[in-house]
Amino acid sequence: MFDTLKKELDVVLARDPAAKSRMEVFFCYPGFKAVRAYRRAHRAYLQGHYFWARLMSARAYRRTGIDIHPGAQIGQGFFIDHGSGVVIGETTVIGDNVTIYQGATLGGTGKDTGKRHPTIGSGTTVGAGAKVLGPITLGSHVKVGAGAIVLTDVPDQCTVVGNPGRIVRGPAGRPEIDLNHGDLPDPMLEKVRALDSRLEQLEGKEEKKQQSAR
Repeated sequence: MFDTLKKELDVVLARDPAAKSRMEVFFCYPGFKAVRAYRRAHRAYLQGHYFWARLMSARAYRRTGIDIHPGAQIGQGFFIDHGSGVVIGETTVIGDNVTIYQGATLGGTGKDTGKRHPTIGSGTTVGAGAKVLGPITLGSHVKVGAGAIVLTDVPDQCTVVGNPGRIVRGPAGRPEIDLNHGDLPDPMLEKVRALDSRLEQLEGKEEKKQQSAR
C-alpha cells in the first residue's frame, strides 16, 4: 500500500514542476486526492458495493471538483494536473502514464449503451478543456490539444486539435510522456496562410499580365 502511495506521489513530482515535496502533493493536490479516492471506490465497485463506491466518488467530487466514476478502469502513473472540472465516465478505460488537464471530459454521447465511454492508450496527454466522447479509442502516446472535441478513433502517436478534432500530425516517435503543449499546430492558421500565399501568387501573375499588356 505504501509503495503504491509513494509511486503516485512521485508521478506528480515528476510531471509538475510546481510540486516541491511529497508532503505538499499529499495534502494540497486535488488531482492526487481524487485518484486515491478513485482507487478505493473502484475496489468497492469491483466487489459489488456499488452504492458505497458511488458515495465515495461523490464525496471526492465535492472535495476536489473531479468526477471519476468508480467503474472506470485506470492504469498506473495516472496524473490529473490542477483537475477542476475533469469528468471520467463509467466505462472509460485508461492506460498507464496518462496525463489529463483541467476541464477535460472522457464521456459519452448520450445515445450509446454498454461500452459508451472512450479508451485512452498509454502515454497519452489530454489537454485542458478537451472533450473525448463516445466509445472511441485513442491510441498510445496521443496528444489531444486544449479545447479539442474528439469523436472518432485516433491512431498511435498522433496529435488532435480543433472542433471537431482533426489529426494534424502523424506518428513521430514521441517520448513516453509528452507534456509540451506549446508545440501544437493550428490547422486553421495554416489554411489561412496557404490561401494568403496563393492570393499573392495570383496577384503577382495578374500584375505581370497588366505590365505586359502595356
